Parts: sequence; C-alpha cells; structure tokens
Amino acid sequence: MMEEISKLPLPEAFLSFLEENGIDPSIYKASDSTPRYLRLKPGSEDEVEEIEAEIKCKLEKVDWLPGFYSLPPDIQIANSKAYQGGKIYGIDAASGAAVSALKISPGDHVLDLCAAPGAKLCMMLDILGDSGSVTGVDVARHRLAACRTMLLKYSLGDRCRLFVADGTTFSLPPMRVDSVSRSLLNSESASEENDDKFREWTSRRPWKERKRAAKAREGKSSQPVAVSENPELIFYGRHAGVVGISKNELYKTMSDLEASSCGYDKVLVDAECTHDGSVRHIQKFENWGWTTLQRRVLDAERTDSLSLLQLKLLRNGFRLLKVGGLLVYSTCSLTVAQNEDIVEQFLKENASAELQEIEEAEGWPCKSGRIAKTLRFDPLTSQTSGLFVAKFTKLAT
Repeated sequence: MMEEISKLPLPEAFLSFLEENGIDPSIYKASDSTPRYLRLKPGSEDEVEEIEAEIKCKLEKVDWLPGFYSLPPDIQIANSKAYQGGKIYGIDAASGAAVSALKISPGDHVLDLCAAPGAKLCMMLDILGDSGSVTGVDVARHRLAACRTMLLKYSLGDRCRLFVADGTTFSLPPMRVDSVSRSLLNSESASEENDDKFREWTSRRPWKERKRAAKAREGKSSQPVAVSENPELIFYGRHAGVVGISKNELYKTMSDLEASSCGYDKVLVDAECTHDGSVRHIQKFENWGWTTLQRRVLDAERTDSLSLLQLKLLRNGFRLLKVGGLLVYSTCSLTVAQNEDIVEQFLKENASAELQEIEEAEGWPCKSGRIAKTLRFDPLTSQTSGLFVAKFTKLAT
C-alpha cells in the first residue's frame, strides 16, 4: 500500500493524514477523469443543443440527479452566452445531492446556514418555486455578496434574504407573512419619514443608511459578527417577507420553544471544513505551497477548532429547525473527525434528533458512511468531488 502511495505527488505528511482517516490516496489521481457538472435552470431544457453548439461539447445528462449535466473537466463555460445569461451554473453533483436530500417542497421556509459561495442556494430557490422563502447566512461579507450577485444574475432572489452573521448564533425566524400583501406595500406606506420600515431592496441604498453601515463595519471586516450585534441584511427579494415590516420585527429572535413550532422547515448546514475531499482544492496547494496545506489541513489545532465550529453550526441549525423538519449536515472533507464523529457527538447531546434514511439516494453512486444512514461521495466511487452527507429530523419532546 505505502509503495503505491509513494508514487503520488503528495507530501508524506498528507499521505499519513489520508491513511489515518482510511482515505484512498488514489482519489487524487482521478482529477483528469472527474467531470465538471452544471445545473440547467428550469425552463431552459429546450436549449441544450444550442448550449452544446456554443461550448463545442456534448452535455451528458446525469441520470441520478434531475437537472444536472456533466462535461469534461477541461471545458470552460464562463464565457458562454448560456452562463452569462443565467441559464446554466456550475455546481458539483455531490453538492446537488445534498440539496436534493432536503426534499424541499413549495411553501417551505429554508435556511442555508453557510450559504457561500451560492450554487446550492440557487438550486434551493430553483426548487422552491413561487412560495416559501430561503434565508442565506454566512459570516464572510464578501462571500455572501458573491451569493447576492448570483441571485441577481439568475433572477432567483425574489424569495430570498441574505444575512451576514455568525451561523453558530444566528437566531432570526423565517418571515411567515403574507408575502403578496407585504410586497404590494409601496414607498407611500413605507415612506422616507418612517426609516424603520423596509422598502423594496435596491443596490443603491440611501446615503445615511450606507454611512451607518460603513461605520458599523469599520475595523470588523475580517472578524466574526459579535453575538450581541444584529445580523447585517445585505439583500432581500420582493417576496421574501421583508418589504413593509419594521426593523424591530425583522430582528426579533426566536426562543428554542418558538423555533420548535415556528422555525425553519428545512435547514442545510454545509459546514466549513478542510476541503480535503475536493481534488481540485488539494491540487491548488501545488501552487500555494505544501506548507500552506500543513497549516490549513494537517495542523491539529486548526482541525480541532474546525470540529468545534462544525458541531456548533450543527447545534444551532438544528435549534432553528421546527419539529418534523429536516436538516442536512454535509462537508467536503472525508475525515471521520469532521463527519461521523460530529454526528455521533451531536446525537448524544440531542434526544430530539433522529438520523434519517436518505431515501433519495437509491441509485446514487455513493458509499455508506461509517454510521448507518450516512453517505460519502468521492471521485473514484461517484465521479464527483468528495462529500459527506447526513440527514436529521427533529422529534417532539
């Protein structure tokens, strides 16, 4: 085994890390054959041949995941009219599977607790349709701003709101209001004299508001949002339940009891991780330097800190889930410490949490995790990036 491992262009410390976690190092040989994936925006199915002609490549339909197509890894789509026109967007099929496991239905109120970079957020809104809402949260403002750009590009933001906030402490409820009547409130009912009411979102905010926001962010751009601060609302769609309400209404937090009855129907916790399951991410260290990999992936203090963060994100995401709702926990790490160990610890702490069978996974090209009902995708088995997926529901207590 070690003789085979030594042939790979990876540092010994990383190879040892893989061996300790039972990860086959040959997955990192699969980058040349692992396809890229894209999702076709619903309603654009008749344009596949036109898209193929433009990018000069056949799109292979992914039989096990509706709306997804694969293409060779060297094909670029960023300059295509279909991409620039918002008809296709890149998203790995394993990530699409994690969203699919949530079983989002029209009318659901969905929370994406670690929303950046935004492809899964777009897929959620695609599925949601013309009812319900999606709330996207991320601690990094610049990354969440990129999500906002995607929503605007693909015209998917009508039922979405985005908050810059710490996902471990975020506590705002979904906006369960009559979004039609709210969205019909115009500037007269939320006049300039009443600064407490939200008007329709515009990228050009009033000067006073921009000045206040800039002052609030001063010196904090690289720091997590403090627990005592309100999340920063950087985008909301017309039907996201924000237009016409007061800031006090928006920023009223939920108690645990309130969350059980009025929380989110579906929650995705795609947690920050070491990204060791992403072949393309690991390949970047050839340019960044393997000492950077040591710091970001192998350092014990770093991984312990990440595991604590993952557990906190899972705890809070589950706290905001209503009874009977579904939560998916995923990472693009293949290590036990960031996946099965987190799941086991979380289940020990939460009597109301029940691990669910991922029924949608019948026919998916993946393996079982080390805990029953959990799944693992990897380049060799799945022809996708690496991903761990676990699904929970909240029981009444």
